[in-house]
Amino acid sequence: MSLTEAGRALARQSEVMAGLQARFGPPRFGPQPKVGERFEILCGEIAYQQLAGKAAAAIWGRVRSLSTTWVPAAVLALGEEPLRSAGLSGAKTRAMLDLAAHCERGSLNLAGLGRMSDEEVVAQLSQVWGVGVWTAQMFLIFSLRRLDVWPVGDLGVRKGYGLAHGWTEPPTADELEPLGDQFRPYRSVAAWYCWRATGES
Repeated sequence: MSLTEAGRALARQSEVMAGLQARFGPPRFGPQPKVGERFEILCGEIAYQQLAGKAAAAIWGRVRSLSTTWVPAAVLALGEEPLRSAGLSGAKTRAMLDLAAHCERGSLNLAGLGRMSDEEVVAQLSQVWGVGVWTAQMFLIFSLRRLDVWPVGDLGVRKGYGLAHGWTEPPTADELEPLGDQFRPYRSVAAWYCWRATGES
């Protein structure tokens, strides 16, 4: 099913989502990434962890400019100091280098992730130090185009859900988890509309 079709189906399921679709139009996840771009995408997601969009984009831009080709061997060749100097925290530097090491030695096969279940993808990516559920979920949504991912740990999704429903406070992750059931099997699309509702992305 296409994103547009999923958005229409979601609007039929939920009046709130229908209202968000009227405001923001059909869901747009950007171009479908190629398999060979997955390592770079994951590095970008590491850079974006726990940061607002503009700040993260600036840091990731500096980091990415360190090498003309962004592949595991090139990142390992850079080492820690250039990554830190470009603005990455120590933890994110360690995570990016560990991701590169896993890919370089073959313990993580990014090309094979598309054939795995959501749970298997999360388990595979979680081998990497500093890569947790949020990073894996962003990868599932934006790289693998999985339509039924519900990232309750994302503050933007929680804030957007609360705003869309007229709440004074956003739900906690535990509170939001069951609230996503009404959006199955298009929870990724619902999350996208929640992000839009915050006005921050």
